[in-house]
Amino acid sequence: MNDTSHAPVTVTLTGAGGQIGYAALFRIAAGDMLGPDQRVRLRLLEIPQGMRSAEGTALELADCAFPLLDSVELTDDASIGFDGTNIALLIGSRPRTAGMERGDLLEANGAIFGPQGRAIGAAAADDVRVVVVGNPANTNALIAQQHAGGVPAERFTALTRLDHNRAVGLLAAEAGVAVPEVAGITIWGNHSATQYPDVSGATIGDRPALDVVDAEWARGAYIDRVAKRGAEIIEVRGGSSVGSAANAAIEHVRDWVLGTGERRTSAAVVSRGEYGVPEGLISSFPVRAVDGAWNVVEDLEIDAFSRERIDRSVAELVSERDAVRGLGLIG
Repeated sequence: MNDTSHAPVTVTLTGAGGQIGYAALFRIAAGDMLGPDQRVRLRLLEIPQGMRSAEGTALELADCAFPLLDSVELTDDASIGFDGTNIALLIGSRPRTAGMERGDLLEANGAIFGPQGRAIGAAAADDVRVVVVGNPANTNALIAQQHAGGVPAERFTALTRLDHNRAVGLLAAEAGVAVPEVAGITIWGNHSATQYPDVSGATIGDRPALDVVDAEWARGAYIDRVAKRGAEIIEVRGGSSVGSAANAAIEHVRDWVLGTGERRTSAAVVSRGEYGVPEGLISSFPVRAVDGAWNVVEDLEIDAFSRERIDRSVAELVSERDAVRGLGLIG
Protein backbone atom coordinates (compact mmCIF):
# COMPACT_ATOMS: atom_id res chain seq x y z
CA MET A 1 0.00 0.00 0.00
CA ASN A 2 2.74 2.48 -0.83
CA ASP A 3 2.73 3.15 -4.57
CA THR A 4 0.29 5.25 -6.55
CA SER A 5 0.56 2.72 -9.38
CA HIS A 6 -1.14 0.17 -7.13
CA ALA A 7 -4.88 -0.26 -7.05
CA PRO A 8 -6.63 2.08 -4.61
CA VAL A 9 -7.54 0.77 -1.19
CA THR A 10 -11.25 0.73 -0.37
CA VAL A 11 -12.02 2.27 3.03
CA THR A 12 -15.53 1.95 4.44
CA LEU A 13 -16.57 4.24 7.25
CA THR A 14 -19.84 3.81 9.11
CA GLY A 15 -21.54 6.73 10.81
CA ALA A 16 -20.01 8.83 8.06
CA GLY A 17 -22.43 11.69 8.63
CA GLY A 18 -21.39 12.07 12.27
CA GLN A 19 -18.74 14.28 13.81
CA ILE A 20 -16.00 11.66 14.22
CA GLY A 21 -16.50 10.51 10.65
CA TYR A 22 -16.32 14.10 9.46
CA ALA A 23 -13.08 14.68 11.38
CA ALA A 24 -11.51 11.47 10.02
CA LEU A 25 -12.48 11.51 6.35
CA PHE A 26 -10.45 14.50 5.23
CA ARG A 27 -7.30 13.18 6.86
CA ILE A 28 -7.81 9.75 5.31
CA ALA A 29 -8.28 11.33 1.88
CA ALA A 30 -5.13 13.41 2.41
CA GLY A 31 -3.02 10.30 3.06
CA ASP A 32 -2.60 10.54 6.83
CA MET A 33 -3.83 6.99 7.41
CA LEU A 34 -2.24 4.90 4.64
CA GLY A 35 0.63 7.10 3.54
CA PRO A 36 1.31 9.85 1.01
CA ASP A 37 1.43 7.53 -2.01
CA GLN A 38 -1.62 5.31 -1.42
CA ARG A 39 -4.80 6.10 -3.34
CA VAL A 40 -8.11 5.45 -1.60
CA ARG A 41 -11.74 4.86 -2.46
CA LEU A 42 -14.09 6.01 0.28
CA ARG A 43 -17.40 4.34 1.05
CA LEU A 44 -19.62 6.34 3.38
CA LEU A 45 -22.14 4.05 5.07
CA GLU A 46 -24.97 5.72 6.96
CA ILE A 47 -28.47 5.11 8.19
CA PRO A 48 -31.13 6.84 6.06
CA GLN A 49 -31.48 9.69 8.56
CA GLY A 50 -27.77 10.48 8.29
CA MET A 51 -27.45 10.38 4.50
CA ARG A 52 -28.02 14.11 3.99
CA SER A 53 -25.14 14.99 6.28
CA ALA A 54 -22.91 12.41 4.58
CA GLU A 55 -23.82 13.93 1.20
CA GLY A 56 -22.56 17.29 2.43
CA THR A 57 -19.30 15.71 3.55
CA ALA A 58 -18.90 14.08 0.13
CA LEU A 59 -19.34 17.47 -1.54
CA GLU A 60 -16.63 18.95 0.67
CA LEU A 61 -14.29 16.05 -0.07
CA ALA A 62 -14.76 16.72 -3.79
CA ASP A 63 -14.03 20.41 -3.23
CA CYS A 64 -10.68 19.55 -1.62
CA ALA A 65 -9.47 17.88 -4.85
CA PHE A 66 -7.31 15.41 -2.96
CA PRO A 67 -4.84 13.77 -5.38
CA LEU A 68 -5.09 10.45 -3.51
CA LEU A 69 -8.89 10.29 -3.46
CA ASP A 70 -10.18 8.15 -6.33
CA SER A 71 -13.87 8.20 -5.47
CA VAL A 72 -16.50 8.70 -2.79
CA GLU A 73 -19.60 6.52 -2.67
CA LEU A 74 -22.54 6.95 -0.30
CA THR A 75 -24.92 4.18 0.71
CA ASP A 76 -27.26 3.05 3.45
CA ASP A 77 -26.93 -0.59 2.35
CA ALA A 78 -24.25 -2.56 4.24
CA SER A 79 -23.89 -5.12 1.45
CA ILE A 80 -22.84 -2.29 -0.88
CA GLY A 81 -20.87 -0.41 1.74
CA PHE A 82 -18.63 -3.37 2.57
CA ASP A 83 -18.34 -4.80 -0.95
CA GLY A 84 -14.62 -5.33 -1.53
CA THR A 85 -13.62 -3.19 1.41
CA ASN A 86 -10.07 -3.48 2.65
CA ILE A 87 -10.41 -1.34 5.76
CA ALA A 88 -13.59 -0.83 7.76
CA LEU A 89 -13.90 1.82 10.45
CA LEU A 90 -17.09 1.06 12.37
CA ILE A 91 -17.79 4.39 14.04
CA GLY A 92 -21.58 4.53 14.14
CA SER A 93 -23.23 2.96 17.19
CA ARG A 94 -26.26 3.34 19.43
CA PRO A 95 -25.41 5.64 22.35
CA ARG A 96 -26.80 5.05 25.80
CA THR A 97 -29.71 7.34 26.58
CA ALA A 98 -31.55 8.21 29.78
CA GLY A 99 -33.39 5.24 31.24
CA MET A 100 -31.59 2.70 29.04
CA GLU A 101 -30.39 -0.37 30.91
CA ARG A 102 -27.06 -2.02 30.08
CA GLY A 103 -28.81 -4.98 28.47
CA ASP A 104 -30.86 -2.62 26.31
CA LEU A 105 -27.69 -0.90 25.10
CA LEU A 106 -26.01 -4.19 24.23
CA GLU A 107 -29.12 -5.44 22.42
CA ALA A 108 -29.47 -2.21 20.44
CA ASN A 109 -25.86 -2.37 19.32
CA GLY A 110 -26.17 -6.06 18.53
CA ALA A 111 -28.81 -5.09 15.98
CA ILE A 112 -26.19 -2.85 14.33
CA PHE A 113 -22.96 -4.81 14.58
CA GLY A 114 -24.37 -8.28 13.92
CA PRO A 115 -25.64 -7.34 10.44
CA GLN A 116 -22.48 -5.34 9.74
CA GLY A 117 -20.38 -8.36 10.65
CA ARG A 118 -22.43 -10.55 8.31
CA ALA A 119 -22.03 -8.03 5.49
CA ILE A 120 -18.27 -7.92 6.04
CA GLY A 121 -18.12 -11.71 6.01
CA ALA A 122 -20.12 -11.89 2.81
CA ALA A 123 -18.66 -9.03 0.80
CA ALA A 124 -15.37 -7.63 2.10
CA ALA A 125 -11.96 -8.20 0.51
CA ASP A 126 -9.87 -11.15 1.67
CA ASP A 127 -7.45 -8.82 3.46
CA VAL A 128 -10.11 -6.80 5.30
CA ARG A 129 -9.13 -5.14 8.57
CA VAL A 130 -11.81 -3.86 10.94
CA VAL A 131 -11.56 -1.38 13.80
CA VAL A 132 -14.61 -0.68 15.95
CA VAL A 133 -14.83 2.81 17.39
CA GLY A 134 -18.50 2.91 18.40
CA ASN A 135 -19.08 2.04 22.06
CA PRO A 136 -19.20 -0.35 23.82
CA ALA A 137 -16.33 -0.90 21.37
CA ASN A 138 -14.82 -4.16 22.63
CA THR A 139 -18.11 -6.02 22.79
CA ASN A 140 -19.42 -4.46 19.57
CA ALA A 141 -16.27 -5.77 17.89
CA LEU A 142 -16.89 -9.21 19.37
CA ILE A 143 -20.46 -9.21 18.05
CA ALA A 144 -19.32 -8.21 14.55
CA GLN A 145 -16.53 -10.79 14.57
CA GLN A 146 -18.86 -13.58 15.64
CA HIS A 147 -21.16 -12.86 12.68
CA ALA A 148 -18.45 -12.52 10.03
CA GLY A 149 -18.17 -16.16 9.06
CA GLY A 150 -14.95 -16.93 7.21
CA VAL A 151 -13.08 -13.78 8.23
CA PRO A 152 -10.15 -14.56 10.56
CA ALA A 153 -10.94 -13.42 14.10
CA GLU A 154 -7.74 -11.38 14.34
CA ARG A 155 -9.02 -9.04 11.63
CA PHE A 156 -11.44 -7.52 14.18
CA THR A 157 -10.14 -4.97 16.67
CA ALA A 158 -11.50 -2.27 18.94
CA LEU A 159 -10.07 1.17 19.53
CA THR A 160 -8.12 1.77 22.73
CA ARG A 161 -5.55 3.98 21.01
CA LEU A 162 -7.46 7.02 22.23
CA ASP A 163 -7.03 5.85 25.82
CA HIS A 164 -3.35 5.14 25.08
CA ASN A 165 -2.81 8.61 23.65
CA ARG A 166 -4.57 10.19 26.61
CA ALA A 167 -2.35 8.21 28.97
CA VAL A 168 0.80 9.28 27.15
CA GLY A 169 -0.20 12.94 27.05
CA LEU A 170 -1.18 13.13 30.71
CA LEU A 171 2.00 11.37 31.85
CA ALA A 172 4.16 13.67 29.74
CA ALA A 173 2.41 16.71 31.20
CA GLU A 174 2.90 15.47 34.77
CA ALA A 175 6.59 14.81 34.17
CA GLY A 176 7.09 18.11 32.32
CA VAL A 177 8.55 16.43 29.22
CA ALA A 178 7.71 16.27 25.52
CA VAL A 179 5.44 13.44 24.40
CA PRO A 180 8.20 11.57 22.49
CA GLU A 181 10.04 11.09 25.79
CA VAL A 182 7.28 8.74 27.03
CA ALA A 183 7.29 5.07 26.00
CA GLY A 184 5.97 1.73 27.20
CA ILE A 185 2.51 2.65 28.50
CA THR A 186 -0.14 -0.07 28.17
CA ILE A 187 -3.93 0.15 28.24
CA TRP A 188 -5.33 -3.16 29.47
CA GLY A 189 -8.85 -4.53 29.24
CA ASN A 190 -12.02 -2.75 28.27
CA HIS A 191 -12.56 0.67 26.71
CA SER A 192 -14.58 1.72 29.73
CA ALA A 193 -14.11 3.16 33.20
CA THR A 194 -12.51 -0.14 34.27
CA GLN A 195 -9.62 0.16 31.80
CA TYR A 196 -6.15 0.08 33.31
CA PRO A 197 -3.54 2.58 32.05
CA ASP A 198 -0.37 0.88 33.24
CA VAL A 199 2.88 2.82 33.69
CA SER A 200 4.71 0.11 35.60
CA GLY A 201 6.78 -0.76 32.52
CA ALA A 202 6.86 2.74 31.05
CA THR A 203 9.88 4.96 30.68
CA ILE A 204 10.35 8.73 30.57
CA GLY A 205 13.54 9.42 28.70
CA ASP A 206 15.90 6.73 29.91
CA ARG A 207 14.36 6.41 33.38
CA PRO A 208 11.50 4.25 34.70
CA ALA A 209 8.34 6.36 34.79
CA LEU A 210 7.71 5.52 38.45
CA ASP A 211 11.11 7.04 39.31
CA VAL A 212 10.09 10.32 37.67
CA VAL A 213 6.48 10.83 38.79
CA ASP A 214 4.84 10.16 42.13
CA ALA A 215 3.87 6.49 42.34
CA GLU A 216 0.78 7.24 44.41
CA TRP A 217 -0.45 9.62 41.70
CA ALA A 218 0.37 7.10 38.95
CA ARG A 219 -1.66 4.39 40.67
CA GLY A 220 -4.51 6.60 41.77
CA ALA A 221 -5.49 9.98 40.31
CA TYR A 222 -3.77 9.26 37.00
CA ILE A 223 -5.72 6.06 36.36
CA ASP A 224 -9.00 7.81 37.17
CA ARG A 225 -8.14 10.80 34.97
CA VAL A 226 -7.36 8.66 31.93
CA ALA A 227 -10.43 6.45 32.39
CA LYS A 228 -12.75 9.44 32.87
CA ARG A 229 -11.17 11.76 30.33
CA GLY A 230 -14.10 11.33 27.94
CA ALA A 231 -16.55 12.47 30.61
CA GLU A 232 -14.27 15.41 31.41
CA ILE A 233 -14.34 16.49 27.77
CA ILE A 234 -18.13 16.18 27.62
CA GLU A 235 -18.42 18.41 30.68
CA VAL A 236 -16.08 21.04 29.24
CA ARG A 237 -17.13 21.19 25.58
CA GLY A 238 -20.69 19.90 25.85
CA GLY A 239 -20.04 16.95 23.57
CA SER A 240 -17.95 13.81 23.36
CA SER A 241 -14.42 13.50 21.95
CA VAL A 242 -14.32 14.04 18.19
CA GLY A 243 -10.94 15.12 16.83
CA SER A 244 -8.97 12.98 19.25
CA ALA A 245 -11.13 9.92 18.52
CA ALA A 246 -10.73 10.38 14.76
CA ASN A 247 -6.98 10.82 15.19
CA ALA A 248 -6.71 7.66 17.29
CA ALA A 249 -8.62 5.60 14.71
CA ILE A 250 -6.33 6.85 11.95
CA GLU A 251 -3.22 6.05 14.01
CA HIS A 252 -4.54 2.57 14.88
CA VAL A 253 -5.02 1.69 11.21
CA ARG A 254 -1.79 3.36 10.09
CA ASP A 255 0.25 1.34 12.57
CA TRP A 256 -1.63 -1.87 11.71
CA VAL A 257 -0.91 -1.47 8.00
CA LEU A 258 2.50 0.21 8.01
CA GLY A 259 3.93 -1.28 11.20
CA THR A 260 5.23 0.01 14.52
CA GLY A 261 8.81 -1.22 14.44
CA GLU A 262 10.10 -1.71 17.98
CA ARG A 263 7.65 0.85 19.37
CA ARG A 264 4.71 -0.62 21.21
CA THR A 265 1.23 0.77 21.63
CA SER A 266 -2.19 -0.46 22.81
CA ALA A 267 -5.02 -2.05 20.85
CA ALA A 268 -8.00 -4.25 21.69
CA VAL A 269 -7.39 -7.51 19.84
CA VAL A 270 -8.72 -11.06 20.05
CA SER A 271 -7.14 -12.82 23.02
CA ARG A 272 -5.30 -16.09 22.53
CA GLY A 273 -5.04 -16.47 26.29
CA GLU A 274 -2.20 -14.01 26.82
CA TYR A 275 -1.80 -12.68 30.37
CA GLY A 276 -4.65 -14.87 31.57
CA VAL A 277 -7.30 -13.11 29.46
CA PRO A 278 -9.89 -15.70 28.37
CA GLU A 279 -9.45 -16.79 24.78
CA GLY A 280 -11.77 -15.10 22.32
CA LEU A 281 -12.37 -11.89 24.26
CA ILE A 282 -11.45 -8.67 22.49
CA SER A 283 -9.28 -7.03 25.13
CA SER A 284 -6.69 -4.28 25.09
CA PHE A 285 -3.08 -5.43 25.28
CA PRO A 286 0.40 -4.08 24.67
CA VAL A 287 0.96 -4.68 20.96
CA ARG A 288 3.29 -4.19 18.04
CA ALA A 289 2.28 -4.40 14.38
CA VAL A 290 4.54 -6.49 12.14
CA ASP A 291 3.86 -7.45 8.51
CA GLY A 292 0.29 -6.18 8.69
CA ALA A 293 -0.68 -8.05 11.86
CA TRP A 294 -1.03 -7.08 15.50
CA ASN A 295 1.18 -9.09 17.85
CA VAL A 296 0.65 -9.04 21.61
CA VAL A 297 3.88 -8.18 23.42
CA GLU A 298 4.33 -11.07 25.83
CA ASP A 299 6.46 -11.73 28.91
CA LEU A 300 5.97 -8.31 30.49
CA GLU A 301 6.22 -8.39 34.28
CA ILE A 302 2.81 -7.98 35.96
CA ASP A 303 2.89 -6.97 39.62
CA ALA A 304 0.09 -7.62 42.11
CA PHE A 305 -1.46 -4.16 41.71
CA SER A 306 -1.54 -4.48 37.92
CA ARG A 307 -2.89 -8.02 38.10
CA GLU A 308 -5.86 -6.89 40.15
CA ARG A 309 -6.64 -4.00 37.81
CA ILE A 310 -6.32 -6.13 34.68
CA ASP A 311 -8.53 -8.83 36.15
CA ARG A 312 -11.18 -6.28 37.10
CA SER A 313 -11.45 -4.92 33.55
CA VAL A 314 -11.35 -8.38 31.98
CA ALA A 315 -14.16 -9.49 34.32
CA GLU A 316 -16.28 -6.70 32.88
CA LEU A 317 -15.55 -7.96 29.37
CA VAL A 318 -16.57 -11.47 30.41
CA SER A 319 -19.78 -10.06 31.86
CA GLU A 320 -20.56 -8.20 28.63
CA ARG A 321 -19.80 -11.29 26.56
CA ASP A 322 -22.11 -13.39 28.72
CA ALA A 323 -24.82 -10.74 28.48
CA VAL A 324 -24.79 -10.62 24.67
CA ARG A 325 -24.65 -14.43 24.59
CA GLY A 326 -27.72 -14.51 26.82
CA LEU A 327 -29.46 -12.14 24.42
CA GLY A 328 -28.69 -14.52 21.56
CA LEU A 329 -26.42 -11.99 19.85
CA ILE A 330 -23.48 -14.41 19.74
CA GLY A 331 -23.17 -18.16 19.98
